[in-house]
Amino acid sequence: MRARRSMLPALQMTAAGVGAYLVSEQVLGHETPLFAAVAALIAMGFTKEPRLRKVLEVAVGCTLGVLLADMLTLGLGAGILTAVFAVFLAVMLARFLDPGPMLAMQMGLQALLVVMVPVPADAALGPFTRSVDAVVGGTTALLITLITPKDPRGEPVRELKGVADQLTASLRDTAAALRTSDSRQAWHALIRARGLQAQVDDTTKALSAAKELTGYSPAHRRHRHYVRRLDRTADKLDLAVRSLRVVARRTVSTIDHAALSDAGTINLATALDDLADATVQLSRAFSESGPGFDRWMDTARDSLAAVATQMHPQRLDIHDLEGEALVLLVRTMLVDLLEAAECEHDDAVAYLPGL
Repeated sequence: MRARRSMLPALQMTAAGVGAYLVSEQVLGHETPLFAAVAALIAMGFTKEPRLRKVLEVAVGCTLGVLLADMLTLGLGAGILTAVFAVFLAVMLARFLDPGPMLAMQMGLQALLVVMVPVPADAALGPFTRSVDAVVGGTTALLITLITPKDPRGEPVRELKGVADQLTASLRDTAAALRTSDSRQAWHALIRARGLQAQVDDTTKALSAAKELTGYSPAHRRHRHYVRRLDRTADKLDLAVRSLRVVARRTVSTIDHAALSDAGTINLATALDDLADATVQLSRAFSESGPGFDRWMDTARDSLAAVATQMHPQRLDIHDLEGEALVLLVRTMLVDLLEAAECEHDDAVAYLPGL
């Protein structure tokens, strides 16, 4: 699975590195333009979905690192002292661009090679030939990122489906905990909900990359409206996950204090199961585009609205203060889920019965 998903990034890196080398060698006439290939490979990196902004930052950083080393070599000559200055400044520049260790290591090595490897005697631009090669490499990486025929919706959809599926599982765990009066199972639901935050953050990053790509790439601009819809849904789903954590935590206390009657317990557990069914429909919507997306969103919205109309303590046969507090928290989560299903806030609130 990992190797199969890595095929496209590997092809992108191969095309960028070899392409940059050929452009510098065949078009510009540079002899052995290794720095064109190195700059292209560093700029591309190895990620599932290369971010346009990140590729641009690293490409500029690589070019500046090579240019800096070329200028130091021209002013101070090749030697150990020049290598020290060049590597130190290149590493500091890399740390400014990216907190990860890989870029600092690669740019430091590149600066060291610029200083230590002699400039070809017939280089057209002298020591700055390698700077031009770095520009070629960075530009090639940008072009590969923009024109690669991939679907920018793929990664955001996978991440959103994962969040919705885990949200469903946590809701079902919470409902089962209420039915069996098992606070440990409610704790498990809370732990699952807390663990969702990392996945929500990954979804945000994937959507940010997709928005960049659909905003600047002519090949993918047709997807920009769909990606924006997914982005709005993800924001509301994030709020729903946060609300779920509060609901699960309150459920633990409610079970421990036996705050619900038997009828109230069954009614609330059934409502949570109905919510879980609605989040399954949300997950199915993420797998579709066009009419399919709208159809499943409408279905999820109708299911959520049906639950919302019953979300009143008296209708659920809940009369204890702690149980009523739990219902109020579920109402908040319902509003978040309705908005995730593309319902306006005022309309979502209107579905809830007045207190």
